[in-house]
Amino acid sequence: MAEREIRASTRGIALLLASLSALGPFSIDAYLPSFHDIADKLGASQIEVQQTLSIYLLSFALMTLWHGAISDRFGRRRVILIALALFGLASLGCVFATRIEQLWFWRAMQGITSGAGIVIGRAIVRDLYDGAPAQRLMSQITMMFALAPAVAPVVGGWLQAWFGWRSVFVFLVLLTAALWLACWKLLPETLPPEKRQSLRPAYLGKTYWKVMSSPPFLFACAALSLNFAGFFIYVLSAPVFLMQHLGVAETGFLWLFGPAMGGLLTGSWLSGRLAGKITLPRTIALGYLIMVSAALINLGLNLALPPALPWSVMPLFVYTTGMALAMPCLTILALDPFPAQRGLAASCQTFFQSSFNSLAAALIAPALWGSTLSLALGMTGLMALGGFAALAHQKSRLLPG
Repeated sequence: MAEREIRASTRGIALLLASLSALGPFSIDAYLPSFHDIADKLGASQIEVQQTLSIYLLSFALMTLWHGAISDRFGRRRVILIALALFGLASLGCVFATRIEQLWFWRAMQGITSGAGIVIGRAIVRDLYDGAPAQRLMSQITMMFALAPAVAPVVGGWLQAWFGWRSVFVFLVLLTAALWLACWKLLPETLPPEKRQSLRPAYLGKTYWKVMSSPPFLFACAALSLNFAGFFIYVLSAPVFLMQHLGVAETGFLWLFGPAMGGLLTGSWLSGRLAGKITLPRTIALGYLIMVSAALINLGLNLALPPALPWSVMPLFVYTTGMALAMPCLTILALDPFPAQRGLAASCQTFFQSSFNSLAAALIAPALWGSTLSLALGMTGLMALGGFAALAHQKSRLLPG
């Protein structure tokens, strides 16, 4: 199929790519309201249940190193279809888990397979478009992707209330089956055979080193990861933050995810509107200005007022607006230096971010969720480090070679 015909067949592809990208985050957020029930039914401690999330994120991170390289060799469509089928089987394994150790195993299997959508989806965007069109499509995907984390804990909370924790994973099985059918029917192959890359160890080793030793790539990935972690610590701490600090019921997780995802939608829409009108660095700078404002407001509210709705969650709307405004631009800047290895570069980028997410789940969030003030301080510190990384990225692009 000619390149023009491939692009013509991708009308509405943003929805499909957003759904693929959202499957991983959905499988994180949907079962958060079930943590207490899982602990009770499987005879596990809250820390042991928390490790089902840490194990998922760690296995997700490790496998994202390979999704892109494999798709560079065998094509985007085939790898996505296989990964979705395996994710559905892993979700079915979670349904029938009778011990916490079994749930750890099946969550690891989910993590291994769920990253294919987000990694290969980014590569597909760069297969099809460059410049402002790529930024617009990335922004559209982020807008629709933002709905999943908002909907997931609400769906999970009601499923938990009606049927118990296993029903959340039954829902994931059905959702994955529907997504597999949609991809089988609608997803085109965007990487022609003549552009596919080798899986030879020598070639892979050389290419991974080229990508992972590139200062502009590393700084852009660090900025993306730290910005996201400033918000993600609230997601990881959601059961404690909402149910203990704010007194929200298990069906009320929309109090957190509603404002946060509303900000993601707003920031992504702004990024798409600004594409081609102002430069990527200026868009990123505007995103940081908004994030700094949100972090300072969050600190001020936590110092001046006791934890309560709605002011304890409203700064998240402002923060995620700035984060989503900068995110498509930083993603494009990370992948641009590697036009012939976009899948592998997207793998490395996702590995970088998901590894940091795993660290946040295992260490950072538990250290910060003791109070709403410590979470606000964590947001501020992570965002500030992300800003330094973004500045370092700009300087590294100006260096020769």
